[in-house]
Amino acid sequence: MGSASILPISYMYIDLMGAEGLARATKVAILNANYVARRLETFYPVLYKGTRGLVAHECIIDTRPYKASAGVEVEDIAKRLMDYGFHARRSRFRWRGRSWWSRRRANRKRSSIRFCDAMIAIREEIREIEEGRADRQHNLLKRAPHTLEQVVSSGWDRPYTREQAAFPAPWTRLHKFWPSVARIDSAFGDRTLVCSCPPTDAYADETVPAGSPRPARAAP
Repeated sequence: MGSASILPISYMYIDLMGAEGLARATKVAILNANYVARRLETFYPVLYKGTRGLVAHECIIDTRPYKASAGVEVEDIAKRLMDYGFHARRSRFRWRGRSWWSRRRANRKRSSIRFCDAMIAIREEIREIEEGRADRQHNLLKRAPHTLEQVVSSGWDRPYTREQAAFPAPWTRLHKFWPSVARIDSAFGDRTLVCSCPPTDAYADETVPAGSPRPARAAP
């Protein structure tokens, strides 16, 4: 019901994990992040390394060079990851034009391997744009993510195949998570909020069950 739940969740996590569990989770998180950093550093610039070339529990890559070379933004990479079955990572939190991936304790080795494989494949898709083998505006990244409705529709007007759009990696054929919504104008959505919640005074009306849908009040 709100941010008040953050503290109890954190408290219960610490209490249930205990000192030994927290130490183990921290070690695994750092190990996962450095595995990702080492695998991707040949393909993407990895930022904020220590003196020994290691990162902490987060791997941050710099995607700004690809805006100049291929017109690809960090958001395009994040959206394309959804076609590979991964939730789009944070991209505009703290560092503009850079992507931040946290490999937490819950990430199994197999998941980290697939994630790196997806990022490497996306780098090759960017290279196709850089070399002129893919259109700078209408390409796999700019049009991502691809929904099931789009892929099975009778009309397909894109310069790449449905297979490239929907099944970019072998594991997507075995277990595919389909994005329910295609690309939207994120900035427009942030600036044009539409509240579907009941007005505050509706919760004080005993004749209306809490949570019942009510038309949103017009903005003054």
